[in-house]
Amino acid sequence: MGCDPPGPAEDEALGAAAAAAAGAAGREGGGEEGEERARGGAEAGGCYLALCARPVHFEKANPVNCVFFDEANKQVFAVRSGGATGVVVKGLEDRNPISFRMEDKGEVKCIKFSLGNKILAVQRTLKSVDFLNFIPDSPQLEYTQECKTKNANILGFCWTSSTEIVFITDQGIEFYQVLPEKRSLKLLKNQSINVNWYMYCPESSVILLSTTVLGNVLQPFYFKSGTMAKLSKFEIELPAAPKSSKLSLSERDIAMATIYGQLYVLYLRHHSRTSNSTGAEVVLYHLPREGSCKKTHILKLNRTGKFALNVVDNLVVVHHQDTETSVIFDIKLKGEFDGSTTIHQFVLPPRSIQPYQIPVAGPASVTSQAPVPCKLYSSSWIVFQPDIIISASEGYLWSLQVKLEPVVNLLLDKGKLMDFLLQRKECKMVILSVCSQMLSEPERGSLSVIATVFDKLNNEYKKYLEAEQSYTMVVETGLSRSNPLLKRPVRTQAVIDQSDMYTHVLSVFTEKKEAPHKFTIAVLMEYIRSLNQFQIAVQHYLYELVIKTLVQHNLFYMLHQFLQYHVLSDSKPLACLLLSLESIYPPAHQLSLDMLKRLSTANDEIVEVLLSKHQVLAALRFIRGIGGHDSISARKFLDAAKQAEDEMLFYTIFRFFEQRNQRLRGNPSFTPGEHCEEHVTFFKQVFGEHALMKPTTF
Repeated sequence: MGCDPPGPAEDEALGAAAAAAAGAAGREGGGEEGEERARGGAEAGGCYLALCARPVHFEKANPVNCVFFDEANKQVFAVRSGGATGVVVKGLEDRNPISFRMEDKGEVKCIKFSLGNKILAVQRTLKSVDFLNFIPDSPQLEYTQECKTKNANILGFCWTSSTEIVFITDQGIEFYQVLPEKRSLKLLKNQSINVNWYMYCPESSVILLSTTVLGNVLQPFYFKSGTMAKLSKFEIELPAAPKSSKLSLSERDIAMATIYGQLYVLYLRHHSRTSNSTGAEVVLYHLPREGSCKKTHILKLNRTGKFALNVVDNLVVVHHQDTETSVIFDIKLKGEFDGSTTIHQFVLPPRSIQPYQIPVAGPASVTSQAPVPCKLYSSSWIVFQPDIIISASEGYLWSLQVKLEPVVNLLLDKGKLMDFLLQRKECKMVILSVCSQMLSEPERGSLSVIATVFDKLNNEYKKYLEAEQSYTMVVETGLSRSNPLLKRPVRTQAVIDQSDMYTHVLSVFTEKKEAPHKFTIAVLMEYIRSLNQFQIAVQHYLYELVIKTLVQHNLFYMLHQFLQYHVLSDSKPLACLLLSLESIYPPAHQLSLDMLKRLSTANDEIVEVLLSKHQVLAALRFIRGIGGHDSISARKFLDAAKQAEDEMLFYTIFRFFEQRNQRLRGNPSFTPGEHCEEHVTFFKQVFGEHALMKPTTF
């Protein structure tokens, strides 16, 4: 199992010979393979890594069919007979393979499409690269570019855009612009430097060159829209002083990847520099766009043997072939800081990648036979950054994925679990599920643990709210015009807001009624406390949940205290809820009126809210309480009473307005301007005409 593939990164054919050699070219642990083969990591349960369900299937590598991988487009090329009998290109993203033929002009060393698949580049010799346009209505004639440097050999090439390409030779790099309509190339820039091997990170458009005799001085170059920038070179610390002056840093011990938005060079050091430490380690060098490259993290593997690296969802995954297990590291989690670097242990115990079944191809009648188990951690596996695993012998390309559900049972410290989950892409439903679990038996957590989890969630929530607020302010003040790069903050799945918590966790938790009511109320108040601590305005529905829970358990004294000491903040919806509680707790009416006075809210709005909740009598009592009952619209109240489908309620409201009419006008009838005719008709139908109030004369 090779780490980045054997030979010059993506340029080596993954052919039959390469596939067989991949095991030998994999990472050797200096012969120290005394560890027992801890097979069956899967049996231990909780596999947190899996191969993707829909891999790319291509023709297996064999003497006639050569297989290549292009890291930039994530495409596999199957080249039969030098292309004469067909080339098939497949990628994880594009489900429609590209098929074509080309003239067999000798063994293909490297083949790649430009970004966008418009121009094909093929290297067949050490001196030149051939090009073929895949543009509609463009003649399919090959054109060739020889490397400019005399006596130089081309190690490989990288497309940095749809029309820009870099040749890497053993004597430097040459940066070209391809002019497809002219079928020629224009040299933009070149740089002379002795090169042992190179590596390309398409996500950051950085090429890394290994220079000097030992190979441990690395020179990065950055490419962007026709420009080439030389970044600061840096030296990789080798485990010990080399015995001879020959190449000591192998390409298979180096990887480049973007982790948390920053570019890192990862170095697999088979022996630690400190004598008291056994086992290999991965050293991370942070490579900034400006400034010098610094060693920032060390990942302790505590074992030796053959390793391979991937980066998935900002986690560094280290595969160990001897034990057929993998471990993950998260550089955002706390480690031991020694003043310059942070030392990390793996986050979870080693586990195998989840067992994978290869479906049997063929007609439907044949495919009824059982799928074949895939040989995991095979010596023919070749790993590419960030998350690609290729089996040339079986003809499969997978992307590696992290499964978060098993992590929940492996990382028992809830605080650390939250720190881990909040950094993952697809974390929301897993986090909400953890929150539900910690409130339920048998995994009920202590209040201090629950408080820690709430605080971690609300810390992320607050950061997002502040970013959103800053963005809105900039847009409203018109400053965004002067800053075209300003982007609206992205709401990641780590932003768990109040409606998420209410819908998926708290309302379900209170409805179950499993927990003692004191615990239930303590949990609700803990969440509100956490929101207040981060100065996040608490939504009224959370207060309503508290009030409903208190009322269910007849804890009116506690409700009174919460309101008296403003533990529950004033709001219109809350006041309306209190009004509706008057029948079971009479003081609630006065408490709600006091709240509404403090809010000095428009009374009409309060009436509207109550009517919308079918609290018609509560609305009427409220309006009488503030002395506004003589001017309100009878029709509005009668409409609401009729919608409530409660005949006695309708009778009560109708009679109230008849009495008002009698008091104000000396006649109980409604005037035409009040538009209550349909309600009078309805009243007669239900209660009879005799039930109408007769005018009282004195």
